[in-house]
Amino acid sequence: MATEKQQDIDPFTATESLRAALAGVEIVLPSLGVDIASPALQLVELGRVRADVAARLADVLREGGRVTPVEDARQ
Repeated sequence: MATEKQQDIDPFTATESLRAALAGVEIVLPSLGVDIASPALQLVELGRVRADVAARLADVLREGGRVTPVEDARQ
């Protein structure tokens, strides 16, 4: 169940915030965007990525964002 605070977050702002954070570690989610099919739910669509990008994202999350960006992990 979503809290009132969670419901007040603009999905477009959340998407751009996530995009900027990922760019900081040189990760791009090509399909990242707002799910316009369900506006009441305020969903952010993360989309599909290659396996190497998913692995890179997992590494960054495990390290709390402190992993040095790697050139070949982009996309």
